[in-house]
Amino acid sequence: MKERLLLAFYGDDFTGSTDAMEALTLYGLNTVLFLEVPDKEVLTEFENVQCIGVAGTSRAKSPEGMHKELQPIFEKIAEINPQFFHYKVCSTFDSSPETGSIGYAADLARNYFKNQQYHLLVGVPQLGRYTVFGNHFAKKDDSIYRLDRHPVVANHPVTPMNEADLKMHMSQQTDQKVGLIDILEVQGGQERIRKKNEELMDCDILLYDALEENHLDAVANHILSEDNPKTQFLIGSSGVEYALGNAWGSFSADHVREENNSLNDDRVLVVSGSVSAITSEQMAYAKKEGFYLEQIPSHYFGVNEIPHEFLKKVGKLIEAHRKVILYTADGPRDPAIAEMKEHLAKQGKEQEEFGSIIGHNLGLWTKEILEENTVDKLIIAGGDTSGFVMKELGIYALKVLSSISPGAPLCTVYSRNNVFHKMKVALKGGQLGGKDFYNRIVHH
Repeated sequence: MKERLLLAFYGDDFTGSTDAMEALTLYGLNTVLFLEVPDKEVLTEFENVQCIGVAGTSRAKSPEGMHKELQPIFEKIAEINPQFFHYKVCSTFDSSPETGSIGYAADLARNYFKNQQYHLLVGVPQLGRYTVFGNHFAKKDDSIYRLDRHPVVANHPVTPMNEADLKMHMSQQTDQKVGLIDILEVQGGQERIRKKNEELMDCDILLYDALEENHLDAVANHILSEDNPKTQFLIGSSGVEYALGNAWGSFSADHVREENNSLNDDRVLVVSGSVSAITSEQMAYAKKEGFYLEQIPSHYFGVNEIPHEFLKKVGKLIEAHRKVILYTADGPRDPAIAEMKEHLAKQGKEQEEFGSIIGHNLGLWTKEILEENTVDKLIIAGGDTSGFVMKELGIYALKVLSSISPGAPLCTVYSRNNVFHKMKVALKGGQLGGKDFYNRIVHH
């Protein structure tokens, strides 16, 4: 690594990490996503790297679990000293004081990225995410909802968003003072933002509104105007990457490849741990397009025995149907969710462990299925699920191969295991991708 990195980011879930990588790649910035902070030897495998990411799972963890995961990452990134380090969170700001606390991450960062204001940008107009006067909105289908009234986000099974005011939401997670650069200042451009910033110098964190794409440009210009020899810590969604990417590079359509809608005989496996209503809609559409859906019985989870016979059945389904979706639950109202919780509780598991147990099991089982069967494309649905599955497959890096849907690209993965090395993988968060997402992967 000859020159200082422009940007390093840590994604608090896996699909969010690929979202950030995709945004930078679209602006022509050579970006590699890793599962842990790379050393110099690993970086030499990739030429002229400008930005790196580290995919994590802190969104699913308690503050204690977050500390264990984040502390060594923050320490290593501080040693690398990129120009910017972005703590990347979901564009719907999913978090709570108990799970995936963004405020706790900001508090921990103070030990490594000192004596500076932290910039907070959550809006991503490109993905239908908007912040206006501190309140956050998200698009679903053709409608835009305030977070606390969003039909999906407000009913998240782990971190339901019952507060749309991001300053209020952050105040529940940290004692750091949060100031707001509202939409009127942002629309006024860099000079007006600078003057407002001077009025808010006593604030530890600055939240920026964003309604249109050009608002990201104004925020980026302000952030880049600061001259700091030490790494500047940023918090927010992939709006950070879209903002800085546009300032540093130029959007390239070469990174968006055309679909091939001819008949495709690829074998495609979808592993879904997402309980999102959007994922449920995608599965229903895929079923109409010829995908075979197989639900995993809850009693297989959280026990020491691997369900080899069930996994052999899945292999036969892939052979027979070629397009198979393996899933835990079909949307937030599936009775299987309650059954899973009851089963894991009977196994003596604590509720905060449920997500990790499910993700770990899905990772182990996916590994066995892929080792025993030929699969051309793997799709993982669910941010937390994606992280656990990738780790079980021994994946250490990913690069964007092609943009399929904003925030959910098709990637090439790098693994020490030759079975998975250079495999095509798409990672999809529960809220992302259109109804035809799985079918588009098949025909790409």
